[in-house]
Amino acid sequence: MKVTVIGGGSTYTPELVNGFLERASTLPITELWLMDIDKERLEIVGGFAQRMVKAKGEPFKVVLSTNQREAIAGASYVSTQLRVGMMPARRGDEYLGLRHGLIGQETTGVGGMAKALRTIPVILSIAKDIRETCGQGQPMPLLANFTNPAGLVTEALNRYAPDIPAVGVCNVGITAKMGMIDGLEKITGAKIEADRAALKTLGLNHLTWHYGFTVDGEEMWPHIFPAYLAELKKEENPEWDLRTLETLGMIPNYYLQYFYYTDKKFAEQKKWPPSRAEAVMEIEKDLLREYADPALTEPPADLMKRGGAYYSTLATQLINSHYNDLGQVHVVNVRNAGAVKEWPADWVLELPAKVDADGIHPLPADPLPASCFGLISQVKMYELLTVEAAVHGDRNALYQALLTHPLGPGADKIQEVMDDMLETNKQWLPQFI
Repeated sequence: MKVTVIGGGSTYTPELVNGFLERASTLPITELWLMDIDKERLEIVGGFAQRMVKAKGEPFKVVLSTNQREAIAGASYVSTQLRVGMMPARRGDEYLGLRHGLIGQETTGVGGMAKALRTIPVILSIAKDIRETCGQGQPMPLLANFTNPAGLVTEALNRYAPDIPAVGVCNVGITAKMGMIDGLEKITGAKIEADRAALKTLGLNHLTWHYGFTVDGEEMWPHIFPAYLAELKKEENPEWDLRTLETLGMIPNYYLQYFYYTDKKFAEQKKWPPSRAEAVMEIEKDLLREYADPALTEPPADLMKRGGAYYSTLATQLINSHYNDLGQVHVVNVRNAGAVKEWPADWVLELPAKVDADGIHPLPADPLPASCFGLISQVKMYELLTVEAAVHGDRNALYQALLTHPLGPGADKIQEVMDDMLETNKQWLPQFI
């Protein structure tokens, strides 16, 4: 079995390698290909990955490549974790927002739009290479996209590469699940294995609401939600106001703070530098220096500063469940296909889905209340317009996407923001030339 990671020079990669090593007995990988356009970075991260695997008896071979088609050819699974423009582009996204009095963030608002414009054409080129090198009468590999904005990118794949089996993956769902397990264990005093528990969540990527949690099929939300509210009441500066949560009866995804408390989040951004990108750039300098140590064979503790908790767990569990036909339930981004029958079937949603050898199957769910759906539908329209803008270099679609986004500029400022976005990112946006 060949598994390919596009963006293999990422500082996350050693964690992913660890996940595959832990599942070597059930996931018989023979070759793990790490592909990246940055040869120097790939050699550092990839060299460390090779030492990690060798130290564990070399259950599979780690191959480094700067050739995308070569890396994809013959793969059983392709994972994308790339960043077009790398960290400087993320920093540009953050300060683009700040310059115009808007939220600047890598997945939300104008920053997320800029990242999508850069990313979607590259992901579609990967889909094209999959089609041309892996089809030919053989089963298509599953494309697991971790690249942000994950839901928007998966929406583009759903519409412009529907023949490629694709799923968008984010660690927010599994992080929430593990946090709720921890909280429930404190309440009950009993140990809860992760595979016994299931999170009920629904929405779009980075725009979900958690509304239920079962253990062995028994609903535990009546225990978890009141305990969560009780903890919030103890905090001097709680991250959510209690009235909102009590009204909803749900726990919002952290990223909803950008929509619910926009002024507060913007005030925090006005304190930059350092922005999150600038902080991560410093963390990555230290990580790459550690990775380059020829004696290092285990991921360093500093990797936790990078974020992305449970990333390797989710990535390898998903592939393992698909390959071994386990039917595990994971929170993913996938086409609705009637799971929420009241919502459009062709929308990509983030929700629990069963993963088996036949693919990714979203589980039936009731629609969220109007207070949530109103925001979801507005952001989904922004996503669809952004996909069109990214694929076709359509400036009218881009203008309308900015007009539609709830965190976008006022109508009289759209052209100014749009021109700045295109100029700041012109080296990565040939479709708009």
